[in-house]
Amino acid sequence: MIKHQPRFAFIFVSMIILALLGSACAAARSTAPELASQPQAGSVAPAAPRELAASDSNLANYNTTAQTTERIVIKNATLSIVVSDPAKAMDAISQLADEMGGYVVSANLYQSKLDSGASVPRASVKIRVPAERLTEAMNRIKAQSDRIPISENIESQDVTSDYTDLQSRLRNLENTEAQLTKIMDSATKTEDVLSVYNQLVPVREQIEVLKGQIKYYDESAALSAISTELIANAAVQPLTIGGWQPVGVAKSAVQALINTVTFLANAAIWVVILVLPVLLILFAVIFLPLRFAWRFLRRRMARGKSIQPQVAPPAAPPSA
Repeated sequence: MIKHQPRFAFIFVSMIILALLGSACAAARSTAPELASQPQAGSVAPAAPRELAASDSNLANYNTTAQTTERIVIKNATLSIVVSDPAKAMDAISQLADEMGGYVVSANLYQSKLDSGASVPRASVKIRVPAERLTEAMNRIKAQSDRIPISENIESQDVTSDYTDLQSRLRNLENTEAQLTKIMDSATKTEDVLSVYNQLVPVREQIEVLKGQIKYYDESAALSAISTELIANAAVQPLTIGGWQPVGVAKSAVQALINTVTFLANAAIWVVILVLPVLLILFAVIFLPLRFAWRFLRRRMARGKSIQPQVAPPAAPPSA
């Protein structure tokens, strides 16, 4: 045994050196990948460099996939414009959606009353058009009015991360479904088939849910929604009498009335919630005990006077 100790020590030291060299090759694989892919002579674990090369390949595939992933962005817009005929403008916007390859989600035409009591038409329409033609569609909708839009807003939502996550989860569930299906097909006992089937049902349900979510993202990203409010000209025309606009004065008066009512309502709330409970507490803690004490003292004083002896007045001296 003594003669083999130097050889054993040499082998042990050689293994440590080879392990250190393998670590160094792993750290330097980004600059010299060909060195990491070549097995070293005398190494006890020749599969390690191949695993490192596989990791590099996976990393390269991941970077390539990340660079080629298309951004999934959902764009929606809202408009509020003034038109001479809301019903006619609603029909024109509906035809616009059909021309662009979209569709009408909803269309409503109703009557609204002005402060003067007159009824004017009002409409709202929501359409979906191809996302790449969103700007064109909005310009054509705004062309229905000869005024600047009352409001205009475009919202964008980047759902690329959620979309990619859904796809990854779907692939994993589909792989699980395929494996469970193979196991069920190869099972010979009824109880084994039923056991695998019970595991397969929830997996398929999750797959359908994920497919529905992915389909929703696909459709929402491909077709942008435009919600348009159509207001009649008569609804925004101010009342003018000889250059005087009573609507502005009435608006100021109404606002002052609202401010006054708000102040009184706030004061009443403070009184009911804060002042009255405090007064009740003071009445119960201070006023009632003082009143009872005062009554008690009065009774004691009255009782003391009734107990005192009656002293007869001195007799008058006899007259001469």
